[in-house]
Amino acid sequence: MPVDRSRIRVKAMLIALSADGSRHLVSSNPPTSENPLGYHRLVGGGVELGETHRAAIVREVDEELGAAILGLTYLGMIENIFRFNGELGHEIVALYAGILDPEPAAEGGSLTESDGSVAPVVWRPVDDADLDVPLYPREANEWIRDAVARSGDLLRLTSSSPCQCRR
Repeated sequence: MPVDRSRIRVKAMLIALSADGSRHLVSSNPPTSENPLGYHRLVGGGVELGETHRAAIVREVDEELGAAILGLTYLGMIENIFRFNGELGHEIVALYAGILDPEPAAEGGSLTESDGSVAPVVWRPVDDADLDVPLYPREANEWIRDAVARSGDLLRLTSSSPCQCRR
């Protein structure tokens, strides 16, 4: 059966902060035709039929990283239109911030995708102006910088909600 390329996907993604708020966890992905050095992507994934985006981010983080989210805070929605190896993609992303418990290792961490594949995860600096590897969705950069500028520290966003969210 042919793939329906006109479909808009709904995703839930997390700005997963380090304990000191200077870095956030991202998956490290291989090169594409658009990104010969590879790219970083926020942690998260697809919203399943009948599932809220809040439930989806909690489930995805549990499945991919075996972690709970402390101070899960909804930030807003991003519409992401992109190309991946020449193919047009379109997704609506519910963006959250939070702290992972347990926090993944400083180096050598990975996440397991729903298809069983394993992707490395890295701690990307919040101040990422010197990095050549782009972060997707691109608009998340503005959310990260705006939140830091408004609050002085992304941790304040997450500490406002002390719940530990796990499926």
